[in-house]
Amino acid sequence: MQARIPKTAVLATLVALLAPALSQAYEHATDLPTVTTALSPLPKFPVPDVASLKTKSAKLVDEDAFREKDVWGRIRSGYAIPDVSNDLVAKHVNWYATRPDYIARTTARASLYLFHVVSELEKRGMPTELALLPFIESAFNPNALSSANAAGMWQFVPGTGRDFNLKQDAFKDERRGILASTDAALTYLQRLYDMFGDWQLALAAYNWGEGSVQKAIKRNQAAGKPTDFESLADLMPAETRNYVPKLQAVKNIVANPQQYGLNLPVIDNSPYFTAVDKTSDIDLTVAAHLAELSVDEFKALNPQFKRPVITGDDQTKILLPKENAEKFHLNLAQWTKELSTWSTHKITSARESIRTLASRFHTSPEVIRQANNIPQNSVLKAGSTILVPKISASVGDIAPDVAESATVSYEAERASGKTAKGYKLPKASKSDKSSPVSLVKARVARDSNSKKHRKAN
Repeated sequence: MQARIPKTAVLATLVALLAPALSQAYEHATDLPTVTTALSPLPKFPVPDVASLKTKSAKLVDEDAFREKDVWGRIRSGYAIPDVSNDLVAKHVNWYATRPDYIARTTARASLYLFHVVSELEKRGMPTELALLPFIESAFNPNALSSANAAGMWQFVPGTGRDFNLKQDAFKDERRGILASTDAALTYLQRLYDMFGDWQLALAAYNWGEGSVQKAIKRNQAAGKPTDFESLADLMPAETRNYVPKLQAVKNIVANPQQYGLNLPVIDNSPYFTAVDKTSDIDLTVAAHLAELSVDEFKALNPQFKRPVITGDDQTKILLPKENAEKFHLNLAQWTKELSTWSTHKITSARESIRTLASRFHTSPEVIRQANNIPQNSVLKAGSTILVPKISASVGDIAPDVAESATVSYEAERASGKTAKGYKLPKASKSDKSSPVSLVKARVARDSNSKKHRKAN
């Protein structure tokens, strides 16, 4: 027997369906002819607040993002840059597809940072395939350093880094920092998109410089030619000409890795790290110990810190895996020793040799050289500010202005007849044979695949 639907249910359904139309008619009742028959007024439905609708919509977007179990899925669903299909794309797809070990190392490193990068892109409404750009820039190695001195996961040269407020001093290089460099890179990319109105040209400008792209556009305009990326490609250096096709190749692989015989590691769709406030100077080794991490594990999330001690104002934060952040707070509460064992000393005379300084501060010359990256067979120049061990518990933290202005200059010993220009960081190793960093979710090899030269504008 067929079930009978109650009349009350039918009426309720009709009312629900007709309510919006009736409400609209009621709102515009003043525009209708006057009727003589008295009608009972219809209930006036509340008009929803636009701001609240936007808030609810944003919450729904956030909820949708977390429905994906894997970060790769979030990236795929947010692809928004027009595809490129040419011989260069095919060439680069083949290069990646035939190097599964390289893909495994790079995606293992990426597993620490991708959730954060994708989340930041979604907040800004930017195409999520931009999260794959460090794949091209640095193989997701925040310690990568190019021959043009472009540093970090996003490969900022010093000048462009300063343009985007990335601090670079003797103690810190925020071009390597995960939070600061990602924020700067996305801000820069958005600015370039606003300038050119085209993501492919924005990417070309990120690699080649906006001035160079603008000149190429004007040249094609003068010749009556199109000004899209592929039409300008012949005017670009080889690196920039290959830049967008490389990103497209990685997009294709991420979209369907099985098609190319590759497997991507599962990256949980949840934050890998959290930020912890630093309230005073703390030795890098002490911070790692309190978090129950190896020094290499700690550095993988905090590569911006260049010295044995982490200095800075109250805004300085350290990143830790979520479970280790809890351990850090518990261990810190029970810590009874000094958090920092370092202070600074300014060289006022050439007579202050490293050997005499080592004796004065109860350490060895090698410790001072290593802490300050001073080469062998070199002497410090007057005016240098160096790290030295604390010799008294009364010595306080390193003042922020000292950390920001500190420089280390040295010259070769007279016997060699050579003079160094000053303090210079050693370049990151380009070998994949360096020791891997063992992390909770991945083994992160600390090799550098940086190879690019970007012009700063």
